[in-house]
Amino acid sequence: MSQPEVKQALGSGVVIEAVQSLTGAESIAPDHMGRSRQSAVGYVPNSVDIDAGLLRQVELLLTRQAVLLDARRWSDWMETFTEDGLYWMPAAPEQTDWASQPSIFAEDRLLMEVRANRLLHPNAWSQAAQWATHHLLGTVIVEQASADALSTYTPWQMMEVRRDKVRHFGGSYRHHLVKQADGQWKIRLQRVDMFNAQASYDYVIQAWV
Repeated sequence: MSQPEVKQALGSGVVIEAVQSLTGAESIAPDHMGRSRQSAVGYVPNSVDIDAGLLRQVELLLTRQAVLLDARRWSDWMETFTEDGLYWMPAAPEQTDWASQPSIFAEDRLLMEVRANRLLHPNAWSQAAQWATHHLLGTVIVEQASADALSTYTPWQMMEVRRDKVRHFGGSYRHHLVKQADGQWKIRLQRVDMFNAQASYDYVIQAWV
């Protein structure tokens, strides 16, 4: 069968073109499609200067949300978000929206509350095992700033312990923050790009990373 006939039979040239695009190390792993150029090279954040006091306030907010996750104080963690806030973990770094593409997490406040109630339920099997996390955040980089909105980039690492098993996760947070009427800042969007999102796991991710 000729290549045009194969393409016609498949209904799309995506498979043929993807295989032909594999180069180098990718060419010896045909069961893994190569990533986009942007995700392969890595995202490089912009950087703008802001007032040192404001930067400190932002750092404390982002550190606090991570500490609250480690403490499993999920109700308090949700309060760091605006009422229309969203927690989003895309399945791939090149994703640009959560509405038309599948994601690992895409949760508004209502879905956050549903997950938190499930985790806190006395019969939650995932919480029966001894389980804990510990986050380590890198330097917060402010990418965009205005009087009432900020966009930030923060690298992170997380260790998860479940009984005697340890899992390591890493990636970057990209937060969109908005200033409230009382002068405090809250999270409108927390995008979590997990470096090892495509890895296989013995058990699924139960709580927010």
